[in-house]
Amino acid sequence: MPVPFWLPALLGFLTAVGPVSTDMYLPAFPAIEASLGGRPGAAQVTLATWFLGLAAGQMTQGTLADRLGRRTPLLAGTALYTLASAGCALAPDLFTLALMRALAAFGGSASMVIPRAVVRDLADGQEAARLMSRLFLVMGAAPILAPTLGGFVLRFAGWHAIFWIAAVYGVICCALVWRFLPETLPLARRTRIGAGGLLSRFATILRERGFVSHTLMLGCTGFAMFAYLGGSPDTFIVRFGLAPSRFGILFGACAAGFIGASQLNPRLGAWLGAGTVMRAAVRVALAASVGLVGFAAADAGPWWALAALVWVCMACMGFSNPNAMVGALSRHAAHAGSASALMGTLQYLLAAMSGLLVGLAADHTARPMAALIFLGSLGAAAADLFRPRR
Repeated sequence: MPVPFWLPALLGFLTAVGPVSTDMYLPAFPAIEASLGGRPGAAQVTLATWFLGLAAGQMTQGTLADRLGRRTPLLAGTALYTLASAGCALAPDLFTLALMRALAAFGGSASMVIPRAVVRDLADGQEAARLMSRLFLVMGAAPILAPTLGGFVLRFAGWHAIFWIAAVYGVICCALVWRFLPETLPLARRTRIGAGGLLSRFATILRERGFVSHTLMLGCTGFAMFAYLGGSPDTFIVRFGLAPSRFGILFGACAAGFIGASQLNPRLGAWLGAGTVMRAAVRVALAASVGLVGFAAADAGPWWALAALVWVCMACMGFSNPNAMVGALSRHAAHAGSASALMGTLQYLLAAMSGLLVGLAADHTARPMAALIFLGSLGAAAADLFRPRR
């Protein structure tokens, strides 16, 4: 099937539901805790429940996408995301907010897992990597703009308005899927299997070394990234005293590094090979995370030095993640939705663990964030050693 020139932009806009829903409300953590009566670090629990909802939702949505096609699960998932985001805006306490965040993630996971399956429906290999990088380019506008928008909204309208904006975003996603998204999985390729067959399929996928190693790499880089997402407000806003608006600019700069690297990735991959690019990226990130731990342990010095090391770690993920996604799905064209769902579930289970740990360990220093980024970077480097070399 020929790929319309606008399709990567649409898929990127849908996939951006993740960074929009995660990054936009990060500057509001202190305000949420003050408004809903939580202890310092309590708002990170809502981030952990978001990731748990993503883990559960991706497993379900990917299976539905292989059974029902791509469009129907996307429409249902974005509708649930929209309603639950409105519930977040109306939440009277942290427990309700955390519950609504989990429901929003369960629905929003359709917009994160199914676009990857659509890419695999249409292409493989270097062409799939090129499409995935174009998707990352569009999706990348969200983490650049969302924290700045969140800080601006927080200043003039309060944290509740952030979730109303998320609900409007969900409505737009529903309309775009309904009007423009083509069905890329024909009836002949859809699968109808029971629970036993589904478990057997997951077992088959997990026996493939390329899937496991690339997925572990994604999970570990995600662990590091979400340690940064959960720990950066406490580090930069509380410890270093940055205003939410300045924090948004800093966050956008790190996101720009990630996106810029993802756009260089296809050219470097064609020149050096995707495996070489991934290997170099995870090793440079590991070296930067070691420096991050040393800087955080001293708990002194300018905030921009800490931010520079974080920027290097995020940029390295822009090189490793698109290639790792393609590597994980490459041998699973017959059930790309299930493979994508399993990949996302494992990734976001680790992300939930990271978000919970950084919240529990919060001490108004950079130490919890730095330690968890190091652990994630170490795991990604170890997964690279396990990865098939062809």
